[in-house]
Amino acid sequence: MSPADTIATAILLPLVGAVFIALCGRWPNVRESVTLFTASALAIVVWSLTPLIMAGDRPELVVAQLFGGLSLAFKVEPLGMLFAALAATLWIVNSVYSIGYMRGNNEKNQTRFYVCFAIALSAALGVAFAGNLVTLFLSYEILTLSTFPLVAHKGDAATVRSARVYLGILLGTSIALFLPAIIWTYSVAGTLDFEPGGILSGKLAGPAVGLLLALYVFGIGKAAMMPVHRWLPAAMVAPTPVSALLHAVAVVKAGVFTLTKVIIYVFGVDFLFAEPSAEWLLYAAAFTIIAASVVALRQQNLKRMLAYSTIGQLSYVILAAAILTPLSEVGAAIHIVAHAFGKITLFFAAGAIYTASKKTELHQLRGIGARMPWTMAAFTIGALSMIGVPPTGGFVSKWFILAGAFQSDNYVAIFTIILSTVLNAAYFLPIIFMAWFSTEAPGGKAHGEAPWPAVLALCVTALATLAFFFFNQPVLELESQLVGRIK
Repeated sequence: MSPADTIATAILLPLVGAVFIALCGRWPNVRESVTLFTASALAIVVWSLTPLIMAGDRPELVVAQLFGGLSLAFKVEPLGMLFAALAATLWIVNSVYSIGYMRGNNEKNQTRFYVCFAIALSAALGVAFAGNLVTLFLSYEILTLSTFPLVAHKGDAATVRSARVYLGILLGTSIALFLPAIIWTYSVAGTLDFEPGGILSGKLAGPAVGLLLALYVFGIGKAAMMPVHRWLPAAMVAPTPVSALLHAVAVVKAGVFTLTKVIIYVFGVDFLFAEPSAEWLLYAAAFTIIAASVVALRQQNLKRMLAYSTIGQLSYVILAAAILTPLSEVGAAIHIVAHAFGKITLFFAAGAIYTASKKTELHQLRGIGARMPWTMAAFTIGALSMIGVPPTGGFVSKWFILAGAFQSDNYVAIFTIILSTVLNAAYFLPIIFMAWFSTEAPGGKAHGEAPWPAVLALCVTALATLAFFFFNQPVLELESQLVGRIK
């Protein structure tokens, strides 16, 4: 199979799987077997592209020529390869977890859930492999539309209202801001292709650069930069496997991935570094990190606290990209991986706690470590990764981001990372202490661990969080191609 055929297979495979999942809806065991088979096959197909990208190849697939030199095209480069491999791999784990969660909670409309999940993965791969802004925009919108039924899964009035907030903000920002930014880019550059070094150098200057950057930053609402972040807490009404999809596998990662790709391949790092009007992005990311961390500190609901933690952690990626140094750009890519492993573990643990005990508030977690040791051990690892404690993946990404900040003497970024790390510790460590060292309140419901597929999945992602600390060299080698080899 040629590289172009492999790209096409990777994007179409989840759609084919969605059809068969729908046809097997009457037989849950068969339906879920199809889901697992499709997810596994997708991971194999996507990972087969990795050696080519590591060797410096950039395979392409042109689906259709449109107008004015525009095309519907896909091209695999290091950042997209990383996102695609991450999404495809975590789909397997999330599918295993979903089986335990959906059955354990007797959720309705499970076939629709698995179908929409598969479509969302296809759209996420479209985002990852997009060869230009046209293809990326279309895939980005399909991802939004395919995840709306997942957010609205429960179907009650409150859930549907929250899902409409989710849809309204993401569609509204992309149509009102992201699309005009793309049109403006085409009008000045004459192309929308992603090119190393960017396509705007010498074609735009002064305050216009900062304004165009703002259209992208706030138009890519999935990156959850304040004040367009409210869709993320609203989406917490979704089942926990969906929250994991939103926070770790596809949606928010599509946001920060898209923004990072725009910075590197549309503006260009050197071009932005020379433009004072683009400096505001660093301060906006720093504000979002600190503000989201402060809000998370005040939350009493576990999933809402994790949602605001995600908002802050996403802006680490944006902050790293905005530092505009080689080490920080690689740090941004590494943090996408580290956050994915750590945050999916935390949401898996939150869902397992709910499935086993129906507990959702922080004060209810006293002594729960004794009843759910596997779940809380995984939660502890995920939390330590969010703080940035070795030996977890979060330490590796923060190390590179801080190194990039020191490389450019960027004291705003250095202060932000240190302060936010303290705040992260302030809202995660009390939960860990309460779970392991506090006495459970009397009269609580007797329970043990969640169904074994859920526990297996969260243990796997927790181990991946630890493993990434020791085995991150392949990711570093791949992403160093973005900015030149790191010595």
